[in-house]
Amino acid sequence: MFDVVSSAAIEEGRATDAYFTRTRETLEGAGRNPEVVCEVTADQFPTGEFEVFAGLKDAAHLLAGRDVDVHALREGTLFDGGPVMRIEGPYLAFAELETSLLGFLSPASGWATAARRVATAAGETTALSFGARHVHPSATAALERSALIGGMDGFSHVAAGEVLGRDPGGTMPHALIICFGRGEQEAAWQAFDEHVSDTVPRVALTDTYTDEVDEAVRAARAVDNLDAVRLDTTGSRRGDFRHIVREVRWALDDAGFDDVGVFVSGGIDAETVKRLRDDVDGFGIGSAISNTEPVDFALDIVAREGEGAAKRGKLSGPKEVYRAGEEHVVRPADEPGPTDGEPLLTPLIEDGELVREFDIDDAARQCARDAERVGFGE
Repeated sequence: MFDVVSSAAIEEGRATDAYFTRTRETLEGAGRNPEVVCEVTADQFPTGEFEVFAGLKDAAHLLAGRDVDVHALREGTLFDGGPVMRIEGPYLAFAELETSLLGFLSPASGWATAARRVATAAGETTALSFGARHVHPSATAALERSALIGGMDGFSHVAAGEVLGRDPGGTMPHALIICFGRGEQEAAWQAFDEHVSDTVPRVALTDTYTDEVDEAVRAARAVDNLDAVRLDTTGSRRGDFRHIVREVRWALDDAGFDDVGVFVSGGIDAETVKRLRDDVDGFGIGSAISNTEPVDFALDIVAREGEGAAKRGKLSGPKEVYRAGEEHVVRPADEPGPTDGEPLLTPLIEDGELVREFDIDDAARQCARDAERVGFGE
């Protein structure tokens, strides 16, 4: 019914580019299946522009159970060059998987990097991922997982929450207010308060029909124990959005509602977060995460039958990457690393068996530590 490639097609290697199918036919026909070392990289040498590694859980399960050994960075690690994954084994054990493997890693790492940029800007202020509407529904769990790894405090998508074992956040859209009609904002806010579970925060959307200050104070008066108001003002009506936010804050305080928070959403990016974080209690971040560019990973053979073998423009031979202070160092795998260097490519799959577990919170902590260590987003 929907244009969704099945899990079976991915696992069986049919979610691939046609030339990999032709490659298998050719190699099998010629009786060739060399032992190779392949590496996944975005940049050959460190660039100083760090990105967050994500999407590894799906990639690992794709490769598990096959005749391969795999080393990879930990999820949440920040990198700026060199391999993020090394695969060793007979080429035909994984030839057709390249397309899906990169498809798991590239967008996820882009989303996590964008999320880390926002989380760094937000500091201690709450930030939620609201961007699921901008990606294919089949990718929403991967999007939200990446957002959490990057540092988001939660997300809005219901089905993604079911996959990840997390409760989605979010309260009401403009559609709810409009369904009640102009002048019936109080009725909408009160109906929400009456009928929605007590476990859901009472956050009223307050920019549908009249001035944000007017609706914010009206909502605070209409709903007992209102937690916050949310401003999602259309960009064409914003003007100086920080001034609007501060005016709303002033009016709520002046009316005796200093315990009512202010939450903002709609076209918010990291720079906007930096400007507003001292004046608001939370952010909803959509396209700044979901619409970011994927990390441009490639998978290349770098060794064949024990000898260096890479195409022009790629570095031959297996490599190791290290974190040495704030630097990301790339060295040939058979050479000593820097004396203060921490090797980052660690076992993921040994003889086809997955040897790691995947915890979102652990990956998020890894990401936060690395971001501080390398000064990401400063």
